[in-house]
Amino acid sequence: MREGRSITNRIERLVDDLLASVGGKAESFYFAFGDTDAFVIVDVPDNVTAAAVALTVGASGLVNLKTTVLMTPEEVDQATKKSPAYRAPGA
Repeated sequence: MREGRSITNRIERLVDDLLASVGGKAESFYFAFGDTDAFVIVDVPDNVTAAAVALTVGASGLVNLKTTVLMTPEEVDQATKKSPAYRAPGA
């Protein structure tokens, strides 16, 4: 392995290039111990773009992905102002 080209640097560069290709960026990147080897918090234009990235990378079969949509406090405030029509079964 060449100096300055550690596996972690190469993985981070790969992720950065992938996200840039869809107008996104990595906000933070962490390696971990346990069932999950890495956590990447990304900023992409929308959920469709996030799904496209996950589907493309997942289709490689080289990694298993789990995506979680994060919401800002402002988005949660907006959600509390909506009133979906819902009645619990049996209510």
